[in-house]
This record gives sequence, C-alpha cells and structure tokens, in this order.
Amino acid sequence: MPQRGRLRVALLGYRSAPFSGGQGVYLRYLSQALTAMGHQVTVISGPPYPDLVSGVALVKLPSLDLYARESMMVSAAELRDPLARKEWVSKLTGGFAEPWTFGERARDWLLAHADQFDVVHDNQTLADGILDLQRAGLPVVTTIHHPITRDLRVALSAEPVGWRRLLARRWHSFLSMQARVASQLHHIVTVSQVSATDIATDFGVLPSVIRVVPNGVDTSLFRPLPQIRRDPQQIVATASADAPLKGLHVLLRALKQLREERPQQRLVLIARPKPGGDTEALIRQLDLADCIRFVGDASHDDINRLYAESAVAVVPSLYEGFGLPAVEAMAAGIPLVSSDGGALKEVVSDGGLQVSAGDHAALAEAIARVLDDPALAAALSERGLQRVHEHFCWSVCARQMVHQYWRRIDAC
Repeated sequence: MPQRGRLRVALLGYRSAPFSGGQGVYLRYLSQALTAMGHQVTVISGPPYPDLVSGVALVKLPSLDLYARESMMVSAAELRDPLARKEWVSKLTGGFAEPWTFGERARDWLLAHADQFDVVHDNQTLADGILDLQRAGLPVVTTIHHPITRDLRVALSAEPVGWRRLLARRWHSFLSMQARVASQLHHIVTVSQVSATDIATDFGVLPSVIRVVPNGVDTSLFRPLPQIRRDPQQIVATASADAPLKGLHVLLRALKQLREERPQQRLVLIARPKPGGDTEALIRQLDLADCIRFVGDASHDDINRLYAESAVAVVPSLYEGFGLPAVEAMAAGIPLVSSDGGALKEVVSDGGLQVSAGDHAALAEAIARVLDDPALAAALSERGLQRVHEHFCWSVCARQMVHQYWRRIDAC
C-alpha cells in the first residue's frame, strides 16, 4: 500500500480533448490540480487527445476516430484490428462503440502496467474493460457526471419522427452496458446530489457506493473584468444549440417575450447551430434572427470577455447533471439567471436567480428583473463569486477527490 503522500494516478478518458465536451475539460483541470498537489498523474486517452499541462503524462490509445474523418473509408490494415472493426461496423449502423473499445484497450494496457499506479480513475467510460480492472484487484474509482439515460429521454420526447427516434435509440445503445457495469462498481463519484439520485435510479446503483465531489472552475480564466462596461441590452448564454436538454428553445421563447417591451434586447449565444436544424427553424419562426449572434469556437478568454460585456447570463437547461456554464458565469462575476433543472438548483443555489425549468414566461420575467434592478444584479454577482470560491475551485475539488482515492485504496 502506498504511503499517505504522493499518489500515482491513472486517469482515463475515452475522448479527452476539451472541445469534445465537458469530460475533456474535467480531465484537463483535475489532472492539473492533482499535479499541483504533488501527485503523479498519467492520463490514458483515446482520440481526440487532451491538451494537458506540463507535468501530466499522456498515454495515447489510438482508435479509428471515425467522428474526425470526412468519410467512412478505412484501410484493410486498419480493419485487421478486431476493435477497429467493431468501431467501423457500429458507426455504419448508427451506433457508438468507442466507450466499449476504449475500455478493452485501457484494460489490456493497465494490466500490463499495473505496478506503475496506486489508483485508477475512470471518467465515465463505464465499459466492461473497466469492470475487469476492478475484478483484477486494482483500486478503481469511476466518475459518472450524470446518467446519459436522461439525455436519451429528452431527445426522444423532442423528436416526433419515428425513424429519427430509432436512430437516437441505436446511438444510445451503449447505455445498457453502462448500466450493467455501473451496478457492479464498488466506488462511484458524481458531481451533485441530483446526479447521485439519478445514477441510483437509472443505473441500479446502491446509494452507499456513490460519493459527491463537485466539478471545479478555472478561476484564473473565468474572473471579473471590472474595467469592461456592461451592455444593458446584451444577454449571453452558453448552450448546445441543437441539444433539447439544454433548453435553448425555452430561452428563445423568453427572448421573444422580452422583446415585446424591450425591442433593443439582444442575445449572444456561445454555440454553433446545426445548419437547417431545429434551432434555426425556431429562430425564423419567432422572427429573432436580427437580434441573435452566434459565437462558435470561442476561447475561454473570449467567453470571459463576453460575460464581462453582457448584462446577464442565462442557463435555461431542462436538466443538468452539474451545470458548468452556470459555475463559469458565477466565477466571471456576471449576474446569473438559471433554471432549476437537475443539479442547477443545488449548484447555483443563491448565486443566481432561478425559475422552473421549461417555463419561458418565468425566465423572461426573471431576466427583466435583473435588467431593471441594479442592486439585485450586484447582489447576484457578489453571491455567485463567493459561492464559486467556497465550493467550486479546482484545488478544493481535487482535495476531495484524493480523499475518495484513499477510501478506495484502503478498501482493496
């Protein structure tokens, strides 16, 4: 057993680039914070690979990475690998095999290098290979940000076309594996109490094996910029444009209502809409094209500046397992209006003004309150900043995670 000091951590992610989603951001900043505490961290990742800070080692486990290719053409040499064949066939038929194939590759690599690590931390792969590592006696801790069953349910409820519903079910077919694996894991970490309850319910996990360690935010990137003047006519939001779960349709209807009395009100969306998608169609239907600006591929500095320039940030999600955009907005010191969807109620708490998820009229009224009341706006900014520094700095979150590592090591 290692001494109570420096740990050697294997941190796993099947897709780890920051632009590929919140899981990539999580790996980058957790590995950075653990390294700053003096621990030795090795990130083991499939493509697209992460952008890591100095001092964090990277082990690359290549796959076909079909989502980065312009076509499905692969070479005969590539298809000699049975895992590559699995990925190819799955993608051809509308599936998503990357979590399973990464789990197989990670298991084989880690069993051959097990003496180099004290603990294995899996970032929501939830694959059979991860369960094999636990069976082999390795201390395994798994983060589940939220059960993706929630995403599937919202996607199905928002899709009236039968064949598209079938495609959604096919792509999410990996969920049966994730539920089966999760129910057998001995130590699960999640990012909120709401996610803990949902994981227990949807994946059949015993509540006793779940612990909550929140996500952090980089307060050196997301911070107030008091020298920049706020534009009272500009609202800002970060929301996946074509993911129903993120509630952008609710915000668009709220904006329509706001503009009935405030025709100069504008919205900046840090998102990229799908050409010809539902978001574009709703914007045309509501006649909002002239007052919305989409900002794609924005850097953290760009986003922080947009927060500083805007009067209010809005997070309209129907459900969040955590809600990182809300925490980033609070860290930037902008007044926040959010829904209470999923974990947002506990994560935002008194750091923002909250309304019922899906209620566009209440959302419009809350935004108007903040725009019309400078004292309320200032109080929300101050409370949000305080909440971030007390609960959501990466140094705080990393210390809590190390405690979970030791709990698992001691139990093995």
